[in-house]
Amino acid sequence: MTATNGRDPARSGSKRPYRDTALIYGAFAVMVVVVAVATGGRLLWAVVWAAGAFLFATLWTWRSLRAREGRRRR
Repeated sequence: MTATNGRDPARSGSKRPYRDTALIYGAFAVMVVVVAVATGGRLLWAVVWAAGAFLFATLWTWRSLRAREGRRRR
């Protein structure tokens, strides 16, 4: 039993891992843009890099989640 799954050890994590992943990486992307603007960086490049990092990280995580679901079904 852990703090995240309470008394049901079969229950693991969030019910919406894909949405949660997108929200977390989206927040990180916004933070990159905010830091770039606050430090006098180029806004366009910050948006491009943040969007690229968001897409890469989100797709990588979704791929990993789907692979884990596939292994769990076997």
